[in-house]
Amino acid sequence: MMGEKQTGSTIDKFRAASRQYSDASIFMHEAIARKAGLSSADHKYLGLILQHKELTAGDISKLTGLTTGAVTGLLDRLEKKKLLKRQFTKNDRRKVIIVPNAENSMKLLQPIFSELQKKTAELIASFSEKEIQIIERYFTEATAIMNETTVNLNSK
Repeated sequence: MMGEKQTGSTIDKFRAASRQYSDASIFMHEAIARKAGLSSADHKYLGLILQHKELTAGDISKLTGLTTGAVTGLLDRLEKKKLLKRQFTKNDRRKVIIVPNAENSMKLLQPIFSELQKKTAELIASFSEKEIQIIERYFTEATAIMNETTVNLNSK
């Protein structure tokens, strides 16, 4: 319940479970990336790029904290695998728009993710609407804290 006092043991168990979840997520995504023929970083950055219809290399740099040189290398690797393409704008040929190829990305990743998505859907279905809202609130607020920490670390 809201406002209920947590014990040290409860907080310790929560932190341990959270740490185990984070570790398992990293290891799973590294295995998925290897299976897809990508580095784990390229796999995660592709996931981020796929959330947009189009963006610039500068946008990717801002979203990820990568240098422009690192973004260029990332784009080269993903373009070579036909997971995105670079397009010049009509008004300014110097400006390049990055367009993810969702179809090719899904062909590559969907077979790997299908069983995971099925099991995750079954797990979510085992929770009540209220429990799902609480879990979503935790993830949303924890993500904001992590994003703030990332921005602070990158700016120092």
